[in-house]
Amino acid sequence: MVEAAASAIAVEAYKDGRSIFGYVSQKIDYADDFKVNFEKMNEQAKMLYARRDDVEAEINKNKMKRATKECEGWINRVKAAEQEVLKLESKYKKEIVHAWRYARFWSRANLSKHMAKKREELQVLLEKGKLDNGVVAERSPEPVRVIDAPSTEDKPSLHWAVEEILGNLRERNIKRIGLWGMVGTGKTTVMQNLNNCEEVKKMFDIVIWVSVSKAWSIEKVQDAITQRLKLKLEGGVNAVETAQLISNELEGMRYLLLLDEVWDPVDIHEIGIPNHDKDSKVVFASRFRDLCYDMDADELVNMKRLSNTDAYKMFEEKVGRTMKNPSIIPIAQLVVRECAGLPLLIDKVARVFRKKDNIHLWRDGLRSLQRWPSINIQGMDEVLEFLKFCYEDLDGEDKKVCFLYGALFPEDFDIFVDYLMECWKAEGFLHSIDLFRDARDKGHNILHDLINVSLLEKSAMKRHVRMNKVLRNMALKISSQVLDHKFLARTCEGLKEGPKEEEWASASRISLMDNDLCSLPAAPNCTNLSTLLLQRNYNLMMIPDGFFLSMQTLKVLDLHGTAIASLPPSLSCLTDLRALYLNSCTRLIQLPSSLEALVHLEVLDIRHTGIISLPIQVGSLTRMRCLRMSLSNFGAGNPVSKVISSISLLEELIIDVDPNTLWSDHVMRTITEEVSTLTRLTSLTFSFPKVECLEIFVRSSRLWKDLSFTFQFSVGTCNSVKYHILDYFEYELCKYLKYANDEGIHPVISEVLTQTDVFELIDHKNILSLSDFGTENLGKLRACSVEGCKDIICIIDGTVATPRAFEWLERMVINNAPSLHCIWKGPVPVGSLGQMTSLTLCNCPKLKKIFSNGLIEQLSELQHMSVEECYEIEEIILETENPCLDSRTLPSLKKLVLHDLPKLRSIAPDDLLIWPSLERVDIASCPSLLKLPFTEKNAINLRSIDAEQSWWSTLVWQDDAIEQRFRSFCNFI
Repeated sequence: MVEAAASAIAVEAYKDGRSIFGYVSQKIDYADDFKVNFEKMNEQAKMLYARRDDVEAEINKNKMKRATKECEGWINRVKAAEQEVLKLESKYKKEIVHAWRYARFWSRANLSKHMAKKREELQVLLEKGKLDNGVVAERSPEPVRVIDAPSTEDKPSLHWAVEEILGNLRERNIKRIGLWGMVGTGKTTVMQNLNNCEEVKKMFDIVIWVSVSKAWSIEKVQDAITQRLKLKLEGGVNAVETAQLISNELEGMRYLLLLDEVWDPVDIHEIGIPNHDKDSKVVFASRFRDLCYDMDADELVNMKRLSNTDAYKMFEEKVGRTMKNPSIIPIAQLVVRECAGLPLLIDKVARVFRKKDNIHLWRDGLRSLQRWPSINIQGMDEVLEFLKFCYEDLDGEDKKVCFLYGALFPEDFDIFVDYLMECWKAEGFLHSIDLFRDARDKGHNILHDLINVSLLEKSAMKRHVRMNKVLRNMALKISSQVLDHKFLARTCEGLKEGPKEEEWASASRISLMDNDLCSLPAAPNCTNLSTLLLQRNYNLMMIPDGFFLSMQTLKVLDLHGTAIASLPPSLSCLTDLRALYLNSCTRLIQLPSSLEALVHLEVLDIRHTGIISLPIQVGSLTRMRCLRMSLSNFGAGNPVSKVISSISLLEELIIDVDPNTLWSDHVMRTITEEVSTLTRLTSLTFSFPKVECLEIFVRSSRLWKDLSFTFQFSVGTCNSVKYHILDYFEYELCKYLKYANDEGIHPVISEVLTQTDVFELIDHKNILSLSDFGTENLGKLRACSVEGCKDIICIIDGTVATPRAFEWLERMVINNAPSLHCIWKGPVPVGSLGQMTSLTLCNCPKLKKIFSNGLIEQLSELQHMSVEECYEIEEIILETENPCLDSRTLPSLKKLVLHDLPKLRSIAPDDLLIWPSLERVDIASCPSLLKLPFTEKNAINLRSIDAEQSWWSTLVWQDDAIEQRFRSFCNFI
């Protein structure tokens, strides 16, 4: 034992390079200072801990700041030193207990040495605790700065916009999103909810909110961003240098920039926002649709007004306790209706009504609101000024008068765009443009601008627009203040008698449509009247003989849908009339000879009347540009003999033919020949009873192949004259062919198909596919419908197809095709069906394969797919037909409908697809489908599943969490 100790001493002495005597002497000194070194170490530690506590107190005092990196490192080193001191203290206490043992001498000396060194380390650490660079610094910006805002989640008609934008944010290729809509629709609320969204917080490192406003500048926007990023700018820094600082700070970060209230295009690169950051996005909100395009938006989201339910819910929340009175609820519902679904207006109105605590005040308030803006209501002037600014900001008087004209129609009424533009032209708003086609182009340009600034809005009905109640009220107030533009607009009021004589005399435009008028004044004094709209007064049976005597300035007269049986003699006074609408006047059996006095008449609509022949006087209307008529009630002879061909300037002609009326071949041939002589025709809608009549027109007319010529041709007899597939398109498709109840192939059909946008084939026999018409002839088709064709076995025969087929096709509808085996037979050339967005298959009982031969690889634009009553289909996507299936197949598909497919077992193989755009699934009567191709990782945008609850309970899932996720989207039926 003694030998071992001596050996250890010798080794240590050797290491220190000192003599054994010196080494032992030093150990004795450490042993003697054992207690002193412990006390000194403890004293130094207390001083260090006190400094540490002071530093932490300073950090905690500055809640808006954070500890510097240097400070954090120093505190961490103090904490580590504290643990080491505690260990040394524990060893010290053990040595004290055994102090009498001589054998402990060496360990006591070593411990004393360690405590002395630790004291020196603590002293150095205390010196560094002065933290010359400061204890705290500005905090790094938090990922999301929550904004106080009303939640949209309980208001679906508002929250859908949040969901729509979130879906776009999830798309990697979408970088910029524009949210647009009229003043007061809740754009700011949607943007605030995006800012606060938990999912957004996970998607981005930082969310930056900037309210741009009308008085914006680059410097103001930069200032808001630098404050959000907590960047310190030195004095004298210019916009270019600031942009570089912002860009440097954002480099490598995933950011979301939210720009609210954008009035003018903002160059975000000039502000300092990097252009090509892969995972970063920009969302901006504006009143102007075109501004979103100017700022290179990849996707646009149009704000809609609140539904009645959500509007009432918002009003109820803001009014509060007063709404608990059941007698007030019916009045409250009428109050909300006056707000037209605009959150801004609901808020203002609620602030007024929350002060009313009894039913009398509520009723009086409702009456006042119904008279607004003709009377002032507290808080409402601000709304009116907002809206009036939109009107005043229109660049051009033509746009202003076109907007005001919309107030002649009822609130939220679906206004047919073509009709509106005809009225605009008749009134002279389109600056005397002569050609009708040019006038329509000009009208569409004005309409685009009005929609762009949200003064008009697109209707749910295609090719229709609307004006909401609030904007209509504003337009009526503005018109009342202009001397020669006073409107008398009393629509949908149930009027049985017309307005007072003085009201007729002061108005320049009168609209009494959709009332119950039974009579009109004998001879109203209307020397300044330019428009008179009396349509759909179904009980109006007579117009007094002298009614039109003082209406020499009248330009638009609409009597359609009235019960008149004749037109009065004073019609001849309307020498400046440009548009006359008599359609659906079923009791009207003839046009008067005085019609020839309407020398400026450009539009005449006499469809669906009782008129049995077209009077010769119509041929004398040499300025006529647009004629619409029906042959349904016309006599057996030639009802239009020499009349149509006399109207040499005619540009647009519609001749409706009742499919149940049989006309002699001679009559139809004569009518066709007469129509083909028109040299100014730009648009023709006509029903050819036989292919031979179509051939006469095609061979005789030089116009139909002109690029600007548009047509809607119906060939053969069909139970419906409605062009169903056109309802799908927002814009007007120009060239349409419906071919029904025939057989085989006719060369003239193939020839017309070369110019056709939309083709409907109905109840046709003896063809096996559309390729029989010549695939090369179908190259311009954008929509195609096949219905009731019992012999068709495929739509396209790829064995005889051109290099590309259906290159521009957007929509395909196949219905009641009992022999159909597949859509595409043979190889599928690249580029075929590359533009198709909608596919509908219904009642195809022999169809087994939808996507054969790799067809699915071409459908990158497909957004809507519906498969119904196809009883043999077992798999929607067959892996055997698509062996190299990519996970991003069908990348654009948003809606999938599967109904009445009893043998369906699978939608897609092995959960392979990621369904990046899928939003809605509708499944019914598919009992064999026991598994959905959705997991916790795919279908991230799916938000709605319509299904039967009994079927849902039979489904097999990978785990319960996945089932719970998708159940939350279910609407059980």
